[in-house]
Amino acid sequence: MSMTEFVLRDAILPALAATTREGVIRELIGSLHAAGHFPNTDLEDIVRAVLRREQLGSTGIGRTIAIPHSRHASVTRLIGTVGISKAGVPFDSIDGEAVHVLVLLISPQDRPGDHLRALECVVQTMRDDAVVEALRKADSGEEIWRLVGGAAG
Repeated sequence: MSMTEFVLRDAILPALAATTREGVIRELIGSLHAAGHFPNTDLEDIVRAVLRREQLGSTGIGRTIAIPHSRHASVTRLIGTVGISKAGVPFDSIDGEAVHVLVLLISPQDRPGDHLRALECVVQTMRDDAVVEALRKADSGEEIWRLVGGAAG
C-alpha cells in the first residue's frame, strides 16, 4: 500500500495555521470537507470522533509525527490528508516533542483491516528520517504529494 492510495491530493495542507491539537485536527478535517468529502455530515461529529481517539492516547508517535485517526460512518472508503506545521504543535507525543508532520486518517466503520494497513503504511513511510525532514521543509501540496508517493515506492 502507498500513502497515495488514501491521501487526497486536493486536501494536503503544506502550512497549517492552527497551533493546538484540536485546531489542527479541525483544520485537517476541514480540508477533506473542502475537497468534497463529508457533504451531508456534521463535521463536528467527525472532529469529536478523532478527539475521542486522542483521549485514549496521543497519536503523536514521536520524531515530530502524529497520525490522528478514527473510523466514521460518513466515509465509504479510507481517506486521509497530510498537514505540515512549520511552528510545531503540542500533541502529548510519546517523546514530548512538538508535532510538525500530521497524517489524518478517516476510514469506514466496517473496514478495520484497511484502517490498520493505512496506519502501518504511514508508520513505514515515516520511518525514513529523510522523508520526514523533506516533508517538514515542503512548501507545496504538490511537493508533499511527491514525497508520500515516492517514499512508499
